[in-house]
Amino acid sequence: MKILAFVDLHGNKLFLNEIIERAKREKPHLIICAGDLSDWGRNLNSILSKINKIGILTLIIHGNHESEEELTKIIKPLKSIIFLHGSSYKINKYIFFGYGGGGFALEDKKLEKIIKKVKTIKKRSKIILVTHAPPYNTTLDRLDHMGHLGSKSIRKFIEEVNPVLNICGHLHENTGNVDKIKRTKIINPGNGAILEV
Repeated sequence: MKILAFVDLHGNKLFLNEIIERAKREKPHLIICAGDLSDWGRNLNSILSKINKIGILTLIIHGNHESEEELTKIIKPLKSIIFLHGSSYKINKYIFFGYGGGGFALEDKKLEKIIKKVKTIKKRSKIILVTHAPPYNTTLDRLDHMGHLGSKSIRKFIEEVNPVLNICGHLHENTGNVDKIKRTKIINPGNGAILEV
């Protein structure tokens, strides 16, 4: 399956147009956005409308620049977009699980409660985890002047559930970085990366 993944668009029209053109050219089976589509919610309707018009199934979570409630409301009538936060979506043998928002907390008790539920699903399918924040203690969460800033709860999810892939972002300085926890590949796709699973 070919996936076009991106994160941290922040309303940038140039990046949005590049994603739309790349989707038309590459013809992925699926598009994934790991949050921060907008800059504090500005032009969110317009951005989502343009993504919806691509006509390719798109899974989206919120980042720290848009609210869960606002995205839920705007996405509801859109036919090609699914809001993935706190839920899962199955395509063939893959289950996509999304957890958005935040980006600044080291621990998230809500996410940790979900781990047990997801572990029961794992026995039957391969999981792809989509988060806005990166997992703790990786090349995707480290800033030279501040150390590791990622989520310990996301790391715990990865260590216990062993998804095949974690798509994340939030820290723009680490765009394009790839790392591994056990067998889980972790990637910050920035303004667009083609992934084959």
